[in-house]
Amino acid sequence: MKRFSIFSVAVLLLIAVGAADLATAGEGSLLGYRAKRKAQMLPWNAGYYSASWGMPLALVVPPTAERQVNWGWGVGNTRVTPIYHQYRRDYAGPGQYQRGMFRPTPAWPSDTLQFGTYYARGPW
Repeated sequence: MKRFSIFSVAVLLLIAVGAADLATAGEGSLLGYRAKRKAQMLPWNAGYYSASWGMPLALVVPPTAERQVNWGWGVGNTRVTPIYHQYRRDYAGPGQYQRGMFRPTPAWPSDTLQFGTYYARGPW
């Protein structure tokens, strides 16, 4: 009976440590790994440029930020989505982008993604 209780305490301790790792978005955590993998498959912008900059604008948020809210006009068009993209300290500079690769903000935008400003997490 004592062996069973020690085993159950050890299992509960492992579950608690695993849940604490899931709750953080650190570089070595499960959420950090998932964000890095998803960021390699998805573009960091939605194809629109910021009217004030003429290019998509990366709004840098703290590295612990995990989610963003996207607002859309219409019934039920509010979404909470993960922030996958994060730049590293060895950032090489701007990429080879041209303004013609992106669309301007529509005259009547229907979503906050169309304003050309997108979240990117800062480095650890």
